[in-house]
Amino acid sequence: MQRVVEFQSYGEKIEALLLIPDGAVGPLPAVVMAGGWCYVKELIQPQYASYFVEAGFAVLIFDYRRMGASTGLPRQHINPYDQQEDYKAAVSYMESLDEVDSERIGIWGISYSGGHVLVVGATDTRVKCIVSNIPVVDGLFTMKVAHGALAFRELAAAIIEDRREQISSGRFGIIPMSSDPREGLSTWPFPEVEPVFNQLKLQSAPNHEHFNTVASVDLLLTYTVFPYLQRIVNTPTLMIVAEGDDITMWDKEIEAFNLISTTKKSLFVVGETSHMTLYSDMSRLEMAARAATEWFEKHLK
Repeated sequence: MQRVVEFQSYGEKIEALLLIPDGAVGPLPAVVMAGGWCYVKELIQPQYASYFVEAGFAVLIFDYRRMGASTGLPRQHINPYDQQEDYKAAVSYMESLDEVDSERIGIWGISYSGGHVLVVGATDTRVKCIVSNIPVVDGLFTMKVAHGALAFRELAAAIIEDRREQISSGRFGIIPMSSDPREGLSTWPFPEVEPVFNQLKLQSAPNHEHFNTVASVDLLLTYTVFPYLQRIVNTPTLMIVAEGDDITMWDKEIEAFNLISTTKKSLFVVGETSHMTLYSDMSRLEMAARAATEWFEKHLK
């Protein structure tokens, strides 16, 4: 069973999909999910969620404020700290449902939200299990490596110019989410990203918009999960990385994993794949989804 629901987060309406296993008798263990950079709730997450629902979990997939069907301005402005608060609001919403066992709520994230769930799990004791899928763990490091020295200089200059423009006009500049780097600046300068997202937009996620504010990138440069990792002391945590991932930097992800304090942690490496393969190759997606499902079953049932 699937229905569209709404809840509030700091005065904004958050729209979400609530999925309940057919014939299930609650209260059920639950998983809260949200996507990465410029995601909407219909983009690839339902494919992952289907495995959790089949295993007997209630699932909530939500649009962050300023994205998709949720409210908030400016549109396509990605503030990771607001998004983390939206996760916590989603947990509060799930706690309020008769179908959900409030003592068995886990969180799942992918790419940018793969980092968010580490922070949320470290700072919200209601979270009983974490799955971090191909996460962004250090924004400055990731952007410098992804762009290279010369293009990063251009990116940094564009951010400074955007700060000045906001003061003079109040307008937020925009930048493509991704593009071929030969075509100019984008947030994620990888030519394989845009075709996959465009295909997903056509197939299932018409609300996806493939751009973001320049200020979103400015905030990304302040983003790091590292101060929070030692605060995950008793929450079971699974990190899934793609071998050779040079978009969110798999070596940096493993460095972060090693600093998580809890002994109840596991690293799952999807071999012979890449960041975008976990969106476009259903066999690779299944590997990651089944690993996450087994982790939730182990620690929430």
